[in-house]
Amino acid sequence: MSDHEHHSQHGHHEHHHHADAGPRLIWALLLTLGFAAVEAVAGFWSGSLALLGDAGHMVTDSASLGLAAFAVWLARRPPSRRHTYGLGRVETLAALLNVLFMVLVVVGISVAAIHRFLEPTSINGQAVTLVAIVGLSINVGVAWLLMHGEQTMNTRGALLHVLGDLLGSVAALVAGAVIVFTGWTPIDPLLSLLICLLVLVSSLRLLREVLQALLEGVPAHLSVEQIGQALAAVPGVSSVHDLHIWTLSSNRIALSAHLLVDSFAQWPEVLAAAQHVLLHRGIAHVTLQPEASVHAVRWIPRITDAGAAINGNSAVKQEDAK
Repeated sequence: MSDHEHHSQHGHHEHHHHADAGPRLIWALLLTLGFAAVEAVAGFWSGSLALLGDAGHMVTDSASLGLAAFAVWLARRPPSRRHTYGLGRVETLAALLNVLFMVLVVVGISVAAIHRFLEPTSINGQAVTLVAIVGLSINVGVAWLLMHGEQTMNTRGALLHVLGDLLGSVAALVAGAVIVFTGWTPIDPLLSLLICLLVLVSSLRLLREVLQALLEGVPAHLSVEQIGQALAAVPGVSSVHDLHIWTLSSNRIALSAHLLVDSFAQWPEVLAAAQHVLLHRGIAHVTLQPEASVHAVRWIPRITDAGAAINGNSAVKQEDAK
C-alpha cells in the first residue's frame, strides 16, 4: 500500500421516518379543514374578526398539513440513481413553504385588524364565545396528535400553524367573553394583533433553522470543534482535517472527514470507534477516509488561543521534525 493511496470507508446508518407521521397528519388535516368551514360561516354571521382570522388560520393549517403529509410520502421513497440520498429534503422544503405561508397570513390578519381599529363594527359576542370553545377543543386535539408523533422540521412547520390557530381560538374566546360582559369591541382586533406577533416570532425561528439546513450548515446543536476533538481523541488517530457536517433531512445528519492514522492495519478498529463516537452524537451517515500520518508533510489542526482544535479546512502545514 503506497503512501498516496486513499482508502474510503462509509458508515451508512439511515434514520427512517416513523410510520405514524402520515396518518397523524391526515387526521389533523380532516379535523382542521372541517372546522374551518364552520368557523368561517360563524365569523361572517357574528362579524368577529377574531373568528374570521382563526378560520383563515384553519385554512392555512389545512394546506400546511396536506403539504406536510405529501412531503412525508415523498420522503419515504427509496434512493434512486438521480437522488442517491432519497427525497428526505422535501420535508425541509415543505417546512419552508409553510413558514412563508404563515408569514403571509400574519400580514393579512394584521392589516385587517388595523382596518377594524379604524372602522369598528358590531360583534355577536355570544356566538364568538361558543364557536371559539369548540375550535379550541379541536385545535388542542390536533396539536396533541402532532406533538406525539415524530418531530421533524416538516411536522414542526405544520404544528406551528396549529399552535397559531390554537392561540387564535383562545383570542376569540377571550374577545367574545369581553364583548359579552363589557361591550368593548376593540378587544377583538387587539388580541388578533397579539396572536400575530407570537406566531411571527415562532415562524422566524423555524425559518432560520430551515435555511440553515438548506444551506448545508452545521446543525445548531452540534459543534465542529467538539466533534473534531472527539475524532482526534480516538486511539490510532493523530489528527483530523476536511471535516464537514451538514443536514440531509430533519433527522438525518451527514459527516465526512479525513483521519490521519498511525497505521492502516488499525483502520477497522479506528473506523468502528469513530462511528461509535459519532453515533452517540446523532450522526449516522458517515464517510471517513484514512490517510497515513508518516508523510514528510503532515496536516495538523490549528490551535486557538483557548487551546481548542478548529476545523481541518483551516489547518496549517507543518514539516515533521527530522
